[in-house]
Amino acid sequence: MTNDDIPQPQGTLALQTIAMPENANWNGDIFGGWLVSQMDLAGAVTARARAKGRVATVAIDSMAFLRPVPVGAVVSCYTRMQDIGRSSMKINVEVWTLDRASKTPRKVTEGLFVYVAIDEHGRIREVPEQNH
Repeated sequence: MTNDDIPQPQGTLALQTIAMPENANWNGDIFGGWLVSQMDLAGAVTARARAKGRVATVAIDSMAFLRPVPVGAVVSCYTRMQDIGRSSMKINVEVWTLDRASKTPRKVTEGLFVYVAIDEHGRIREVPEQNH
């Protein structure tokens, strides 16, 4: 198997953390809700940078859990901008871990998050044009 055959994350690393025991269920797997919160944080990092300011999560368009995450796993969230509207941004968030035995990256979940740019009063504002 060559490196070209190994699946790789799509996007930019936005957040990395370690799955801790307090985030696990009785089987030793990490709660899905904890993963969603990490994904939301990662997406917000990307949205905030693009919006040049405050953002709010308004929707999760889709979500797919592919495999469990064990306690102790290094959890890496990668983000990729899918679409930018007048005030909204759709950001795909992939979560990857490294298989402990083979050291092969494994996608564990993916979701499409929607954020809106907001002003200091919490009102929707336009996403600024991108400077090239």
